[in-house]
Amino acid sequence: MRRPDRFRPALSRRARLGAATVAALVTGTAVFGIGQATAEHSVPRTDKEIPNLTQVQDKIKAYYGDTVTADGEHYASPKSNYARQVRGIEAKARAYLTKALAKHAKGDGHAKPAIVLDMDDTTLLTYNYELQVGFHYTPESQDKYLETTDMDPVFGMNRLVKWAHDKGAEVFFITGRKESQRDWSVRNLKNVGYDVTLDRKHVYLKNKENPPPYLPCGAGCTTIEYKSGTRKHIESLGYNIVANFGDQYSDLSGGAGDRTFKLPNPMYYLP
Repeated sequence: MRRPDRFRPALSRRARLGAATVAALVTGTAVFGIGQATAEHSVPRTDKEIPNLTQVQDKIKAYYGDTVTADGEHYASPKSNYARQVRGIEAKARAYLTKALAKHAKGDGHAKPAIVLDMDDTTLLTYNYELQVGFHYTPESQDKYLETTDMDPVFGMNRLVKWAHDKGAEVFFITGRKESQRDWSVRNLKNVGYDVTLDRKHVYLKNKENPPPYLPCGAGCTTIEYKSGTRKHIESLGYNIVANFGDQYSDLSGGAGDRTFKLPNPMYYLP
């Protein structure tokens, strides 16, 4: 899942932190207002334009309120600036959904209201995994982690999802995780309080071997094509997506959804 050398490999999976972004991290400026690493590809002219990676990591740890257990596991703190920012976004989402779902309840009922959520760093927090692998994502390390370990819920998102479901919203998950990770992903969601339907009609993972017919781009879909195409498929089943949640702009682009909510993520960028 991410970043420059120590921070992350393949650009096809996660884009590296750009020079301006990491400089902002080091100086404490606006990057956390942006909410994610940017996809800047300029070449530094001198070494002075390249920040120290240790300082970048320290800024990220401070933002998440890095907490280390006795056995060396890293966790984000519920008192961190990250958690505070997430709670503010959730409060806005709850206020919006209160009105949107009430409006649906008074409508003609032709379409059922739904919310759509990404998985990594939208509903499940990857921070512990990131620290464990030193911000150096590989498919192999992700498989090993997901098979044996449950990620914590993003602070408050499990409660928001349950509340929206109780208010009448159908809940769907669309993730870039691969189909072979389905059982681990569903187990994790269940174990951390996402008490909603988690069958194949509600949890969508990327299936490059057997892409669904409703995606004309097939196995070659970009993230935007895959996620927006899946949302359009959900709407074709008789749902109105009143809210779409994601930590990447590629989770939210492409239409199909009344309103988007961007969760913060300064650790990696997915085009």
